[in-house]
Amino acid sequence: MIIPKAERLNSVKEYYFSVKLQEVRELIAQGKEVINIGIGNPDQRPSSATLEALTNAVNQNDAHGYQPYRGIAPLRSAMANWYKRTYDVSLQPDTEILPLMGSKEGITHISLAFLNPGDEVLVPELGYPAYRSVTEMIGAKSVNFPMVESTWEPDFAALEQMDLSKVKIMWVNYPNMPTGKQASLGLFERLVAFAQKHQILLCHDNPYSLILPQQKPISILSVAGAKEVAIELNSMSKSHNMAGWRIGWINGDQAYLNEIIKVKSNVDSGMFRPLQEAATAALSNSEAWHQAQNEVYAQRKKLMTQVLDKLQCTYDNEQVGMFLWAKIPDQIQEVEKLVDRLLYDYSIFLSPGFIFGEKGQRYIRVSLCTPESKIQEVIDRLADFKI
Repeated sequence: MIIPKAERLNSVKEYYFSVKLQEVRELIAQGKEVINIGIGNPDQRPSSATLEALTNAVNQNDAHGYQPYRGIAPLRSAMANWYKRTYDVSLQPDTEILPLMGSKEGITHISLAFLNPGDEVLVPELGYPAYRSVTEMIGAKSVNFPMVESTWEPDFAALEQMDLSKVKIMWVNYPNMPTGKQASLGLFERLVAFAQKHQILLCHDNPYSLILPQQKPISILSVAGAKEVAIELNSMSKSHNMAGWRIGWINGDQAYLNEIIKVKSNVDSGMFRPLQEAATAALSNSEAWHQAQNEVYAQRKKLMTQVLDKLQCTYDNEQVGMFLWAKIPDQIQEVEKLVDRLLYDYSIFLSPGFIFGEKGQRYIRVSLCTPESKIQEVIDRLADFKI
């Protein structure tokens, strides 16, 4: 290179899966039949209505130009209607919803809109790595907040003992990834009260609530007063089998969204209209369609627990979402050695827990985005596995 890298990259590494999946591709190129049970990449199709809407929209003469930065009105209305049906939360489509090119994009937009260098951000001990990496990339400081391992909820007593004077944002994610913990309304009420007390913007990431829920899905915005201190990300990637489409959105008070649009409008030029029209159709998927997706995931979950049993892991069978989080046996010293052993000796790839935070050093994560036949093949490959 003829110029040095930016200093912000000194604290940011390439995403673990970007590096590890290249390793997997190299093994496949060598003739290894690697089965990937580590990535949450939905393999089922979007609904027929979604695909039909996309096809029809592509053939419209006016579909290929620039689109509004805040998304088309029918999409925002569909998002508002979906929130009302799913969470019983009322949102104003013109002022309280901002469509995004994937909710991952929103993490960056929110951070750029509200953080200055030196500001602090509370991130969960275990959570999506982007919360931490984006914070550090823009010059703010990520501060782990402790979680109670038996519940995977924030340790509020410990939080109250922390110096919160520089904290501006707190990231939370329920149903939690990677642990599969589903939140209660009581937990959301405590989080909103905590944010109000300390004047912290609470950012809730909520993409998994429709996958194998144990109770009616809930939104943090259903808590009284939440819009004063909280915004919520949602996504169509997991709930509607549209991961590669990159469609998500932010919900929240107009004042917050008006600041975020200042960032977004300088980064992109609007989402391709046929994608927006297809997403509008997808948000009207029937309850039966979602139930059918979950029946597939439920069958896969039953099989995947056999994989975890083969590895002598312990896990909570009440987890929700499209992953299973499991603790490795005491006899295994390092989770990375287990992951590499499975990859090189059994051609099986799964995720080590440490990529989600230090508290994941004794854990692995497996994905339910794998056909039953492949999960059965994993079980067969592990027939002679010994700790």
